[in-house]
Amino acid sequence: MSDNVRLEDLRRRIEKDPASIAFAQLAEECRRLGRHQEAIDICRRGLDRHPGYLSARVTLGRALLHLGQLDDAQQELDLVLQGAPQNLAALRALGDVYRRRGDLPRAMTLYRAAFGLAPNDPELERALAELSETITQSENERENVRTRSLLAALEQWLTAIHATRAQRSA
Repeated sequence: MSDNVRLEDLRRRIEKDPASIAFAQLAEECRRLGRHQEAIDICRRGLDRHPGYLSARVTLGRALLHLGQLDDAQQELDLVLQGAPQNLAALRALGDVYRRRGDLPRAMTLYRAAFGLAPNDPELERALAELSETITQSENERENVRTRSLLAALEQWLTAIHATRAQRSA
């Protein structure tokens, strides 16, 4: 079945029964097709009727993340994890939120939790390896800056000692 046919079929189901939870499937299909704003709109309308439908909130959070609306994405994904702390998609997407914000340790924590649920997921394994390398490089860079700062202070101190000795011997 083509994407358009599947979307139209889901739309018809929702038109027949506006209280249907098929909105979540329609929104996810739109998100997968790159129609993120449409997915957001569909989720928000559907969640007005079904506020506790967590998979729709995951889709909403992922679509918001894709559009760079990180605060709104985090809010949705946090709600999901409050109700389902082991929701793999929410853990991964919330990790992506923190990664995009530059909060790498928090992203790493979420990716590790997700990897614990899906240890054979090569994408998660790759994300963990990349984050680990980035964090290590950042720590090394911070250590290098600290070391250079200490060396500069020691050089100033040594220069002052040499100047004092030169003055005393003159």
